Amino acid sequence: MADLEKAKATQLHNIEIKTGQKLSALYDQIGASGKVSHGEVRTWVMEKFGLGYGDANALAHAVKAVTSETPTADDPLDAIYAGKKEHLRGIHDALIAAISLWGEFEQSPKKAYIALRRKKQFAMLGPKNLGSSELGINLKDEAASSRIIPQKPGGMCQYAVSLKNVDDIDEEILRVLRRAFDVAG
Repeated sequence: MADLEKAKATQLHNIEIKTGQKLSALYDQIGASGKVSHGEVRTWVMEKFGLGYGDANALAHAVKAVTSETPTADDPLDAIYAGKKEHLRGIHDALIAAISLWGEFEQSPKKAYIALRRKKQFAMLGPKNLGSSELGINLKDEAASSRIIPQKPGGMCQYAVSLKNVDDIDEEILRVLRRAFDVAG
């Protein structure tokens, strides 16, 4: 194991020599590039610094190791509601505020949505497209609503409703969501 760590250290030292820059400066430039995925970082490093695949791959791994060790205070919702979806964050905040009045629950961020759980998941919430958010509701019994649409069996949620603005969160939606909340907990 020590030999592997020594080989990695030697390769990173050689990358410093090839690029004429310290690793910290390389890490800063990679961070500023906006590249996030391993493949994006590797390709960018190859183009920017003229490194071969192996060295670029090693540098991409090193950057990921350094950044994953550093805790961040970033809100996962910032990534979900980024860019042209930013205006949908108000819908999310209003719905969470309403649910919070009912009792404790957990918000579990995923890549494109937030899972809402008690003992079981009762809903999911996230952008559907650039113009609306989607609230998925886990409820086995009938929702009895023209706005809350039944989903195909086997999906993540039994019902879904499109929310285009905060005013779409009305008594009908909250009544059905509250039933799902109660059953989940």
